[in-house]
Amino acid sequence: MLRLLIADDHPLFRMGLKFALQEAGFEIVAEASDGLEALKEADRHVPDVFILDIKMPGLDGIEVCKQVREQQPEAIVIMLTTFESEAIIQAAQDAGAHGFFSKETNPSKLASHIHKIYAEPKRQWLPTVNMPKFTNRQMDVLALVAAGYSNKEIASTLGLSAETVKSYLTAIYDKLGVNDRMAAVSKSTELGLFLRQAS
Repeated sequence: MLRLLIADDHPLFRMGLKFALQEAGFEIVAEASDGLEALKEADRHVPDVFILDIKMPGLDGIEVCKQVREQQPEAIVIMLTTFESEAIIQAAQDAGAHGFFSKETNPSKLASHIHKIYAEPKRQWLPTVNMPKFTNRQMDVLALVAAGYSNKEIASTLGLSAETVKSYLTAIYDKLGVNDRMAAVSKSTELGLFLRQAS
């Protein structure tokens, strides 16, 4: 029987997940409502598998994952989240997570994934995010939009005509599946596009 630790700051979700995984045959040896508590419980119980929420008070799931993988390299770490941006998935992979699943995943499927991951610990079960591809110039325009520049200011800054800026924006909106500037900035932030550009 695999021994699990569940860390999530939402009590009802944690309770529901605990019940579902116990029903699936797992032993829940510890629960935590934040990252620091998760690390304390990890030292105390040394579970086989960690189920970590990404967003938690104190330390987030990514940082907990890093520390767990350093201190207990044999442990399996699975991330659960409502956020599936490429930046977050990449951060989970860099931290050493073995799996990354949506909180909307059916508990029976999650249980099956846990067994598969435990059986194949060298394989990473990380999703592929369909990221829109932008040219360097499109990213320049998008970054200036995010900085609050008007079309006229973008044109002046980049040495483009106003019509060319409009053309770039139309292409950007189309790739992001949005209809206006605010939605474009919001979607780009969600996808981690500005983080990728900074790195």
